[in-house]
Amino acid sequence: MNNVQIMEEAKTADTKKRERVSGVLVHPTSFPSPYGIGDLGPGAYDFIDFLADTEQHLWQVLPLGPTGFGDSPYQGFSAFAGQPLLISPDKLIELKLLSEEDLGEMPDWDPTRVDYGPAIEYKTSLLKKAWHAFYHTPDKTLLEEFEKFCADEKDWLDDYALFMACKDHHEGHCWLEWEDEILDPDARTRALWREKLADGIHYYSFIQFIFQKQWIELRDYAHEKDVEIIGDIPIFVALDSADVWGNKKLFQLDSTGHPTSVAGVPPDYFSATGQLWGNPLYDWDYHAKTSYQWWIARIRRQLTLTDYLRIDHFRGFEAYWSVPADEETAINGAWIKGPGEDLFAAIARELGDDLPIIAEDLGVITPEVEHLRDSLGFPGMKVLQFGFGDMGDHNYIPHFYTTTNCICYTGTHDNDTTLGWYQTQTEDIRDRVRRYGNTDGNCVSLDFIRFCMGSIAKFAIFPIQDLLQLGTEARMNTPGVAMANWAFRYRAEDLTEWRREWLLKTTQLFAR
Repeated sequence: MNNVQIMEEAKTADTKKRERVSGVLVHPTSFPSPYGIGDLGPGAYDFIDFLADTEQHLWQVLPLGPTGFGDSPYQGFSAFAGQPLLISPDKLIELKLLSEEDLGEMPDWDPTRVDYGPAIEYKTSLLKKAWHAFYHTPDKTLLEEFEKFCADEKDWLDDYALFMACKDHHEGHCWLEWEDEILDPDARTRALWREKLADGIHYYSFIQFIFQKQWIELRDYAHEKDVEIIGDIPIFVALDSADVWGNKKLFQLDSTGHPTSVAGVPPDYFSATGQLWGNPLYDWDYHAKTSYQWWIARIRRQLTLTDYLRIDHFRGFEAYWSVPADEETAINGAWIKGPGEDLFAAIARELGDDLPIIAEDLGVITPEVEHLRDSLGFPGMKVLQFGFGDMGDHNYIPHFYTTTNCICYTGTHDNDTTLGWYQTQTEDIRDRVRRYGNTDGNCVSLDFIRFCMGSIAKFAIFPIQDLLQLGTEARMNTPGVAMANWAFRYRAEDLTEWRREWLLKTTQLFAR
């Protein structure tokens, strides 16, 4: 280990030992960029500088995988791969895989919204050009890095690259619609298709290599600035994914590959019919027989990219809502016991006892789920909006917190912005917020950030929209609405000197 690595590890250890830290939730797609969607280029580095300047030590992202229909990072084509749309053209120019001329005439992008259709088309055209240039690059070091990457990540990369090349060959159709021979291919059939689709496989392998190269460079820069990254994964994976296609025994599927039961949540205060997510459920008995190796590999992979890992729908490890696949709503489901502590004991045996995992424990949480979370020592989530809303869940209000081992959020990617939420509440709720903060409510999102900062929670996190005091128009996601989500972007000039100074002083005031 060289001196730089030793210093970096020491910085990371110091950050994790801090009793109080704060940070910002913003997905890389939201960064300023001239290419229609945020990426891992200059806008990302400027954001890390902003965090360092304001003494923030955490940056939280959404899942980093490649997205499909609806552009949701929670419905990706792989639990292991990276999002091609985040690759920075500027960084490709630095590698001499693109030229300024390759950029062509830049479309007139909206700097505050991602228009995914045109952005995907434009970015993909640039990635194809970079891939063609890679064929002829004289940079032997880059070629050697690529070969090493393919060898190191073979266990997931081979299936993913073949899966994506097959999707292109089948014009994007779900793998369940492919011909029989490739639905569940044996080794000989895989070899034939690898030969048949060799160019596509090389392209997708190259894209993953570039994503990881750019991401690790950004992660290392964040560490130099004493900033750690909180990653995010959904508990379930998409049916149309390399994970399900390549590992059918891990899921509850019939002989044709279709799910027998699917994921969701039961009817509750928010929905009389529950939520039918449709993700295939895990065959936990088979996972146990394999000593949970797929999950261990998944967690290991994510913790090479990030420092902490938030797992969405953590309660599903204790018990999950299983709905027969032919149901049209989630009403006729049942709670089925999950793997519980056995899964995390297996992960800990290979990755260490002190797992940097955050439990998304929102919604209807039972004592059994709380026991699982606490027995594992995982911090849970406290969302301020829930404490003041009609639900009246006082556990989310700071003066009722009973442990420091939690994260206080103003809101999450699934909430309205704090300003948007406040503007739609009853006068009674708005009055409660104003009296609680001894404020007039004119800067309510900043008030909520102060509530987070002043709480006993070890971690305080707020979406960048709240720092920018933006309304509903800047909301990242509306659950249950299929379109027009995940599109928010901010502009570089939004991070004004005034906001920097306010955040720095607030952070110092509350010893974050």
